[in-house]
Amino acid sequence: MLIFLGATVMVVLAEMGDKTQLLAMAFATRFPAKAVMWGVFLATILNHALAVALGNYLGTSFNMQLVQMIAAASFILFGLWTIRGDSLDGEDKRKMILGPIMTVAVAFFFAEMGDKTQLATVALAAKYDAPLATLLGTTTGMLIADALGIYVGIVAGKKIPERVIKWISALTFIAFGYIGLYTSVPKEYLSVPNISILIGLTLGAVYFLGRQNSGTALRESKR
Repeated sequence: MLIFLGATVMVVLAEMGDKTQLLAMAFATRFPAKAVMWGVFLATILNHALAVALGNYLGTSFNMQLVQMIAAASFILFGLWTIRGDSLDGEDKRKMILGPIMTVAVAFFFAEMGDKTQLATVALAAKYDAPLATLLGTTTGMLIADALGIYVGIVAGKKIPERVIKWISALTFIAFGYIGLYTSVPKEYLSVPNISILIGLTLGAVYFLGRQNSGTALRESKR
């Protein structure tokens, strides 16, 4: 019981202000809170189960740098997807619920790879011979911290215009993507030409998708 409580408190403290908590806030402005919580739960239980089961193996034999690069790139793509927008007209309720859950689960799973809460789980599993208590404690801690983030996201979503929320969410994901690439890509590739090309492509995509989305919204408003 003490291990469970200790793991819960440690992860809650580690998660406060972490990028995954901020992602929970962003997701809560786009998807139902219940779907976001299920996505966070599925991603966390799988990610932390790997951390508990494999322990130091993930840090020594798994190419964490590659995973972090893929995760960072996926955040940029998700930001662009957010700008583009979605259309759920005509879809049944089951599809609308499963879509957000899987989107959140995939994003959170990759975001947690190499994150400090995953590393804290590895450390706890290595220190104490109580894998189930460690897994349940760290997962509970993640759910508590991200539930706070989801609540903040819902409150913000009621007070901020939808278009502003969309752009804030998109730019948040893109910013995390750039930060992740900067910290994971080998330094020899972080040259001024390469960075300039990536920024140029991103800005071009943002401009194109923003114009496309504005045109779609304008046409719908005239109907």
